[in-house]
Amino acid sequence: MTRSAAIARAGEHFDCGEFRTTLARRIAMPTESQRPERADVLAAYLSDEMQPAFEAMGFKCRTLRHPLAKAPFLFAQRIEGTGLPTVFGYGHGDVIRGLEPEWRSGLSPWQLSEHDGRWYGRGIADNKGQHSINLQAMANVLAERGRLGFNAKYLIEMGEETGSPGLRELCAEHRALFDADLLLASDGPRLRADRPTLFLGSRGCLNFDLRIDARAGGHHSGNWGGLISNPGIQMAHAIASIVSPTGQIRIAEWVPSELPAAVRRALADCEVDGGVDGPAIDAGWGEPGLSPAERVFGWCSFEVLAFKTGNPETPVNAIPPRAWARCQLRFVVGINDSRILPALRRHLDRHGFQMVEIVETGEERFRATRIDPDDPWVRWVASSIAETSGKTPAILPNLGGSLPNDIFTDVLGLRTVWVPHSYPGCSQHAPNEHLPPELLREALLVMTGLYWDLGAGGTPAAAG
Repeated sequence: MTRSAAIARAGEHFDCGEFRTTLARRIAMPTESQRPERADVLAAYLSDEMQPAFEAMGFKCRTLRHPLAKAPFLFAQRIEGTGLPTVFGYGHGDVIRGLEPEWRSGLSPWQLSEHDGRWYGRGIADNKGQHSINLQAMANVLAERGRLGFNAKYLIEMGEETGSPGLRELCAEHRALFDADLLLASDGPRLRADRPTLFLGSRGCLNFDLRIDARAGGHHSGNWGGLISNPGIQMAHAIASIVSPTGQIRIAEWVPSELPAAVRRALADCEVDGGVDGPAIDAGWGEPGLSPAERVFGWCSFEVLAFKTGNPETPVNAIPPRAWARCQLRFVVGINDSRILPALRRHLDRHGFQMVEIVETGEERFRATRIDPDDPWVRWVASSIAETSGKTPAILPNLGGSLPNDIFTDVLGLRTVWVPHSYPGCSQHAPNEHLPPELLREALLVMTGLYWDLGAGGTPAAAG
């Protein structure tokens, strides 16, 4: 009944194929939350997979619903005693569209398969593989110690890939039920495949459209060229006023006033590496004077996700009547999200682009969050991971992408520590989603050690 025995049990469970069998069964369920016809599959993932797994560990389960959510939530808890730390876990069982025709020959999004030393399947990285690791790690601790040694609460949702509708309201409604000392969850990528990582929040995200509607239809470019405005040209110049040719944001309200010292210290030890399949970093792109890690984890970035004017498929000799661009701002703590679009409106007007209309897309707006990298819980988790893996984990102040983390920090008032079990080159949201099995195995060992330590005493919560 020791920590090392629990970790050895985790390794045996992985090596004998049991973990792969469980994961394959879950990947086989096409839980695409963007497709209304998958509603029954979304509910079945909770009732047929998650609830039995939790109940086998002595958790009591409740199905929760909210009118804004298209699928139910599963809440599971195991309360072992007063005075023990309470840890809140989170995961999502829905996945992005399978995109079956676009996968490599011989691969299917709904079948776990191994090729070239990688395991493939939709959801293996986002998020079925990640929460399956955490559930099995708790099971390993229970099998070895007979108890967790802490109080565990866990929420599984089925709508994260559509913006987590209803999650904020559900957490507000059940705040007392979800009360805990710490959110410990897994999503997103490690800094590198071979380096355990923890991140403490996420960048905020706001998507919006820029539109110019100049006139009802197109007009001959020979007869009217030089006489009437071209929305495509106007839109290009409007975008160029927002961001420099090297990606530096030109709107002061869209960037932080400084990079906090604690963030700089944490990121000084972090090297961004997408692996062999990842793109090469453009050294001259983004905010000058920052390291790659500081640019993606400590600063803001503006992106044009799509741009259309005229008819790109079959161009004609006509001045287009309109132009459209889908834009995105990823932002860090210190940026007031309610002021992003008003600042853009003022900026465009100052530069003579009153004809550009700004339209919110209606997608979920994620707020920027991060806890202090020097928080005692952060150091405690990092120490546990280092003991198990023999590696110094990377500590990221926040994920470069976005998660509904502000719900947990702002609504539930939780410290948030995320331990990701993926890597940047995993093809998340794309065809051929995959993970190296050695990453999954190490993650299972790391989480088993972490859950063991949570129940062994000496946590920041237990120390007061």
